[in-house]
Amino acid sequence: MSDNYFSVTQINSYIKNIFEAEVMLQNICVYGEVSSYNISNGIAYFNIKDESGLLSCVLFGASNFESPKIGDVILVTGSMNYYAKGGKLSFNATKIMPYGKGLLYEKFLKLKAKLQELGYFDESRKRPIPSRVRRIGVVSSPTGAVIRDIIDVTHRRNDTIDIVLYPVKVQGVGADIEIANGIDFFSDYDVDVVIVARGGGSAEDLEPFNSEIVATATYNCKKPVVSAVGHETDFTIIDFVSDKRAPTPSAGAELVAWRKDLEIESVNKFLFYMERTLKSRFENLKKDIDIIYEKLDNISSSKIIKLNYDLDKYISKLERVDILIDKKQNNLEQFQLELEHNNPKKISSMGYSKIFQNNQSVSSVKNVKSGNLIISMIDGQIETNYKG
Repeated sequence: MSDNYFSVTQINSYIKNIFEAEVMLQNICVYGEVSSYNISNGIAYFNIKDESGLLSCVLFGASNFESPKIGDVILVTGSMNYYAKGGKLSFNATKIMPYGKGLLYEKFLKLKAKLQELGYFDESRKRPIPSRVRRIGVVSSPTGAVIRDIIDVTHRRNDTIDIVLYPVKVQGVGADIEIANGIDFFSDYDVDVVIVARGGGSAEDLEPFNSEIVATATYNCKKPVVSAVGHETDFTIIDFVSDKRAPTPSAGAELVAWRKDLEIESVNKFLFYMERTLKSRFENLKKDIDIIYEKLDNISSSKIIKLNYDLDKYISKLERVDILIDKKQNNLEQFQLELEHNNPKKISSMGYSKIFQNNQSVSSVKNVKSGNLIISMIDGQIETNYKG
């Protein structure tokens, strides 16, 4: 029998020191399927397992994280810990996240923070969806239920709306480039709105819609963009950048396509209102006319005679004014004739001229003295010398 004796406290402390000194067991990530999950006083106690093992975990501040469901595969970040007092080994978690979204989710969060800083998500830059869409551009797979659902829902609501499909891969290598090219295409194409759509899927399936190239194409698109990716609980980067998010492709079509039947009903209601209003106004006008006729019938013959007399008097006054105007017109014409007859230029044009001596007009030979004379004609003056 060995002479090396240890107390329970000693051996537990020794084991604890081993775990704390082992760097490989500190700040590591472990993934597994959740087999139990309970919260008490803000602390989560849960187990994760795989095909041949189980690990007990403790998460402080559990309210800061979304609780996983039994059967979910999660990624747990933390360190191994040996609880010496109770002799229990556990994994002290600092963070948990769905493993299917693990590394992708980290990438998602980093890109989201970057684009938010650049203003890609600002509500002030987002545009409303046109109320009367004529043509919809759809970026989606040419096969499958998504495009059929969009066509069916759109044409059920309004069969006059055109749908133009830009076919793309919606998952896998190169899908993000094709989707971005489709959005760029519709930016300059004659459509009123663009729907980017695909059905639900895993985090890996939805990865193209979490790419920066798709986010940038959406941000730069000249047309309003509706994201209709995945199911209602799925959120991707394009959902934050787009002008509107629809929870499903069918909901995207409902959001964009206006109902023709409601529009027709609205027009019919307006026409009915106009018809009723015009009919009411016509009836009121007819009543007013009847009242006027009734008043005319009540006017006595003496009033009519007086009105006729007054009218004749006004006509007589107008006739006298007209005669006076004619007389004044004749006087004006006579005055114009006299002015024309006495116009010096007209007299000069007939060969007549005026003679001045010492700035005085000479009207008779008797008044002319020896010296300079100025003869004024229509087109100038002549200076001469007279010797009497």
